[in-house]
Amino acid sequence: MSSSTRFAVAIHILTNITLFRGQTVRSEDIARSVNTNPTVVRRILGVLADAGLTYSQMGQGGGALLARPASDITLLDVYHAVEEQPYFMLHRARPNDACYIGHAITPVLEEEFARVGRALENSLALTSIADMAARVELCAGYPFTPRTPEYQPDTH
Repeated sequence: MSSSTRFAVAIHILTNITLFRGQTVRSEDIARSVNTNPTVVRRILGVLADAGLTYSQMGQGGGALLARPASDITLLDVYHAVEEQPYFMLHRARPNDACYIGHAITPVLEEEFARVGRALENSLALTSIADMAARVELCAGYPFTPRTPEYQPDTH
């Protein structure tokens, strides 16, 4: 079973941009925080921009910015922007219809997966990117100040 890290990385990216409080953030700087290649960050930023969550300011001093307030971007918005598959997948091959269990399992799974999916969506809708940024600062033990020594962009 494969799983995607796009959701976690997208939240990291948006939280990073949020904590820069209106300053543009370069993909290279975000990539350093995520510990990945800037191309990965740019690809996800493109998807987030397509969803209306971010935009890029070009030119000198350019970078990524939020397209709307962090308090108006929920984790559900982020999930829908970056993930394409349903939360849970059914069997790759259709179960044996001649089997007592195989015949009945698919509708039961569909109903249960739909119920759990609704609960997950309701939960994701309760948390905003602003909430995530506040929790990061709380976990770090101090407020983030853009361009602090612990987060210096490359100058070379």
